[in-house]
Amino acid sequence: MPTIKIENRVFEVDDEGFLIRPEIWDKEVARLFAKYDGIEEMNDKHWAVINTIRRNFEEKGNAPKIRDLCKATGLRLREIYELFPLGPARGACRVAGLPKTDGCI
Repeated sequence: MPTIKIENRVFEVDDEGFLIRPEIWDKEVARLFAKYDGIEEMNDKHWAVINTIRRNFEEKGNAPKIRDLCKATGLRLREIYELFPLGPARGACRVAGLPKTDGCI
């Protein structure tokens, strides 16, 4: 099973870098994955996206649709890509600790 090491912590991930065990996620794990993806500092907009994705995952078992994510955060899709250069599915969902999404977020 692949692993990634970030600041002396090792995480089991799938072939695309998504956590195998999303239950280990916390804000520190989010910060580390963001850093791994080139996001040096998480601001309030980053956390709004992450918290919305996490809440939807906990309530419904999946990531929100992109339209719902934009509506809930008040951000445009372009802004989400600026915050998470790898995009909402690969970038934001990885930082949020979700397993790889099946469809498009």
